[in-house]
Amino acid sequence: MPRSTPQKSPTIAFPDWFTEFLADRAVRKPSPHTTKAHRQDFEAVATLLAGSTDAVPDLKTNELNKDSLRAAFAAYADTHSAASIRRCWSTWNTLCTFLFTAELLDADPMPLIGRPKVPNTLPKGYPASAITELVTAIDSDDGSTRRSDWPERDHAILFTSLLAGLRADELLNADVGDVRRTEDGAVLHVRGKGNKDRRMPVGQELLTVLEEYLQTRISRFPQTRRRASTPGDALSSFSPTAPLFVGSGGERITRGTLQYRILRAFKKAGINGERATGALVHGLRHTFATELANANVSVYTLMKLLGHESMVTSQRYVDGAGTETRAASELNPLYKLLKARERPS
Repeated sequence: MPRSTPQKSPTIAFPDWFTEFLADRAVRKPSPHTTKAHRQDFEAVATLLAGSTDAVPDLKTNELNKDSLRAAFAAYADTHSAASIRRCWSTWNTLCTFLFTAELLDADPMPLIGRPKVPNTLPKGYPASAITELVTAIDSDDGSTRRSDWPERDHAILFTSLLAGLRADELLNADVGDVRRTEDGAVLHVRGKGNKDRRMPVGQELLTVLEEYLQTRISRFPQTRRRASTPGDALSSFSPTAPLFVGSGGERITRGTLQYRILRAFKKAGINGERATGALVHGLRHTFATELANANVSVYTLMKLLGHESMVTSQRYVDGAGTETRAASELNPLYKLLKARERPS
């Protein structure tokens, strides 16, 4: 049973059995984000189980039972969202499965621990009018003397999200060398979730937006430009390993800055209330997927473009598009012919 409210600590020592679990997961080459989540989720619940961060290293696997974990998760749920609880439950479910398989745990208690249900909602993208207003809001920064205002970069982030469907982490980790020219535009090499790479076609229009941004970056940070480059080719002006998107100081853009620039555009456009809570870059990704689904792109193709592991996830966009398509089809004036044929009973 939980013994007290945990005190927040930046780092704690882990018991040997959790270190073994991390070593086992490391062989699977998880992303840094996944490893960080495993550590955070373990620390949160383990501290509740042990009573303090100092006691966590001495936590024994025989203390992981139905009653103790149920109480710990109940305490955790008091201060965390449903999404956070589901993620934490998933981490502990994976951990307990490992411990049980390795014969370090007599029984797996996690199937008996409750968790919030995943809401049965369809992904929702932004309408074209909202995108237009976002672009206008970013345009209004043109001529600003504030160093943090950089409309060309913000345009590049917005349209890369909308036209290539990248996740926030994928935008953060993208390098200039990941954009490779082709005869009709470019291909963007994306280092995706779970270290699953994919290649995204980039149209000439998006490539032009990226190059315009990189040209302004040369002006802002001339010291970062390569000595040997092709005149007029902004991509060749930077090292292939240079970050594609940078902050106002020229370093790789941070998650906070990335999300803030999108949030700022929503607020400046006066449409912040139209987005779902927490949906910023991911809302743009939803828009990318929804537009493709509305264009009758196959579920398999959507799965490949979005970097999903399963077509079940991608199918949700098609289901959502089906709802919109049905509503639109019912506006067909030919429906009036059927109504005219209706006779009173």
